[in-house]
Amino acid sequence: MPGSHRAAVYLVLDRSGSMRRYYRDGSVQHLAEQALALAANLDDDGVVPVVFFSTDVDGTAEISLDAYRDRIAPLHESMGHMGRTNYHVAMQAVIDHYESCGAQDPAFVVFRTDGSPTSKAAAEHVLCTAARLPIFWQFVGFGDDDFAFLYKLDDLPVPHRRVVDNAGFFAAGPLPKTMSDADLYDQLLHEFPRWLTAARAAGIVLSR
Repeated sequence: MPGSHRAAVYLVLDRSGSMRRYYRDGSVQHLAEQALALAANLDDDGVVPVVFFSTDVDGTAEISLDAYRDRIAPLHESMGHMGRTNYHVAMQAVIDHYESCGAQDPAFVVFRTDGSPTSKAAAEHVLCTAARLPIFWQFVGFGDDDFAFLYKLDDLPVPHRRVVDNAGFFAAGPLPKTMSDADLYDQLLHEFPRWLTAARAAGIVLSR
């Protein structure tokens, strides 16, 4: 674990219409299993809260070491219409869950999407406001989008827009299942140690 600090792992999954193929081909299930394996190393309970979103929050669930096989597609299919892409509603759902559960460890959020949000201003606002919270947002891009907005989110200036750099981004490409576990974890955890250092210095994360 970077910095010898535990973290509660969350998984946020885009259900906009363009994501359909990645639910069908098992790519989203594969990422969920990788996030769960990460949680088994970072978290103390081995349970990953999952937020599905499109226009609104479409549903929430949990995956755990006892219940994860073939979970994602049935959950997705039970949630009906696939809408637009509103990052901010999913981000707020994570914030609300984190603040209500009384967690002492910071949160590490794996946020998977395949393109820009419908409301870019709302996504920027929530990310910048949430920079004062012990939550790190790791965005993962599926597909062949240029992801210009996500690169912008990753590079929003500090301290002009946010108190610390609380987000990372990488593109997993159009065939995300072909990315090795080692490469995925290297990318997922690339910026997290720097955030922990900055968040501790700012008093956002308590040192241990």
